[in-house]
Amino acid sequence: MRIKLSDRPPIDQWFKNIEQHPAPAVTIAILWLLLINFIAFVWNLGSIGLVDETEPLFAEASRQMLVTGDWITPFFNGETRFDKPALIYWCQAIAYSIMGVNEWAARIPSALAATAVTALSFYVVQWYFAKKDQLEQTANPTRRYLTAALASAIMALNPEMIVWGRIGVSDMLLTGCIASALLCFFLGYAQNSTPSRFPNKWYLASYVLMGGAILTKGPVGIVLPGFIMIAFAVYLGKFWQLWREMRPIFGLFLVFLVSAPWYILVAWRNGWNFINAFFGYHNIERFTEVVNGHSAPWYFYFLVVLLGFAPYSVFIPASIARLKFWRRSHFLNQERSQHLGLFVCFWFLGVFGFFTIAVTKLPSYVLPLMPAAAILVALFWSDLFYHTQTQKSFRISSWVNVAFVSTIAVALFNLFKLVGTDPAAPELYQQIQNSGLTNWGGIIWLVTAIIIAAFILIRSFRPIIAINIVGFVAFLAIVLMPALFMMDAQRQAPLRQLSVLAVEEKQPNEELVMVGFKKPTVTFYSQKKVTYLSAAQEALDYIHTQASKKNNPPSLLLLAEHKKLMEMDLPPDNYKDIATKGAYNLIRIPFQRMKQDKKEKMKIS
Repeated sequence: MRIKLSDRPPIDQWFKNIEQHPAPAVTIAILWLLLINFIAFVWNLGSIGLVDETEPLFAEASRQMLVTGDWITPFFNGETRFDKPALIYWCQAIAYSIMGVNEWAARIPSALAATAVTALSFYVVQWYFAKKDQLEQTANPTRRYLTAALASAIMALNPEMIVWGRIGVSDMLLTGCIASALLCFFLGYAQNSTPSRFPNKWYLASYVLMGGAILTKGPVGIVLPGFIMIAFAVYLGKFWQLWREMRPIFGLFLVFLVSAPWYILVAWRNGWNFINAFFGYHNIERFTEVVNGHSAPWYFYFLVVLLGFAPYSVFIPASIARLKFWRRSHFLNQERSQHLGLFVCFWFLGVFGFFTIAVTKLPSYVLPLMPAAAILVALFWSDLFYHTQTQKSFRISSWVNVAFVSTIAVALFNLFKLVGTDPAAPELYQQIQNSGLTNWGGIIWLVTAIIIAAFILIRSFRPIIAINIVGFVAFLAIVLMPALFMMDAQRQAPLRQLSVLAVEEKQPNEELVMVGFKKPTVTFYSQKKVTYLSAAQEALDYIHTQASKKNNPPSLLLLAEHKKLMEMDLPPDNYKDIATKGAYNLIRIPFQRMKQDKKEKMKIS
């Protein structure tokens, strides 16, 4: 029987030639991965300042770790910071020692973690199709390499991965560890190896990566991937078989060996302060209670996945349905290597369900399911090579895709009717509107929708995902990147400039105080301890208290939002205006003048 490999034989012949020469195949794969990861995670990575509030907390804690030489206890602004374990701080501090203290160094661990996941996913997907070709006794290098390339591109080029792959926080490092651990588990599982004294190399790698995940964000680093692995094994009735293969007692010892030393040392040094803050507040309470006001309705993560994995998210329902995972007997008759689709389905649903149950909800929590979503969609697309019945579900999903990107286009055309103003950058939205960026964004997605619709009408479905990718890259380059620079100039640059100016103006022992929303960038860019006060009256009381103290410096520097400064209602003679940048003012408040005013008021009374 003759098998039709592709509608375009020259491409098939080219892929066959590449496959026969491993060196060019590896080179092309590496170049492809470098290209998509450069666009997604490296391009202009350090050209935009740190973004308040969370990113500079990590960046400054890592800087203080490098400066003090204390690699056990994280500190921010002179206080212990037990929000997250040490791995992200270690990575950033090492990057600082190599690249200097800057935005590039703070963000490069996230970018490298995201790159590692896309590269490993490329390898796993192409390995899966190589095994599939062996079982089917056929050769389809076109499907094999294009699906792997598509999976890695979708994985890198979506909003959620790009945002967290470009921010110097722990979320992408956690995703890198968890996703890589799960992919290594699948490779170990697919070996179908005979139980021996030690687990195979892929299982060992999975254990080490789970240890890294625990060092990145705590118990979730083993609870979440462990839950997915156990659910997958139980569903297939292979729990005890995998128990013998994986040697979990040895594996847990390995996980303990990687992660436990830091926990032991930090608990020994800080005692119950660490235990209560980290395990009690940042783990148990975040799962069982609303923390920091981060509550959301039960459907919150449906919206996060829809927008965070846009524009490919509309293909997820059909990608899951095509597996028919309820037909357990079908999978029991398959080779283990062909369970990739089922496994990533458990991965996706496991992460989604786990964090839907959690009471505290944040968009970054479901970041670990994005690699699974990308593989699901890529496998769905790969069915177009052989299965004509797939065309119907893919066609329906593609029409939904047209409607979705058209809705995005309409929303962009009317964006400023939908959003309010930003008090920290009052001119930002007007500047973006005047630049025409939102209109360009609307045009990009409208053109994308028209092209997709045209391909649907001519019943050519394979290019549709690629069209989405090209549309997203165009939107990233033409709209999002310039908008980020505008946002940085309006919201973050004033704080950076005033922080540097505060260091230049600061007199010996003079205190730096910030009033308003806490902006940790001030601590990072000034590299000085900052006293943060949220309310105007709180700031006035603090200033009077400091002024009444003996042997204090004669003044303090005050950095405040213009609105907060007006609320403080300081007499003009009581402060010296140093600089105004954006929505912020930097002033000096001499204590002597305040003392004189207080004496005069007492005389009058």
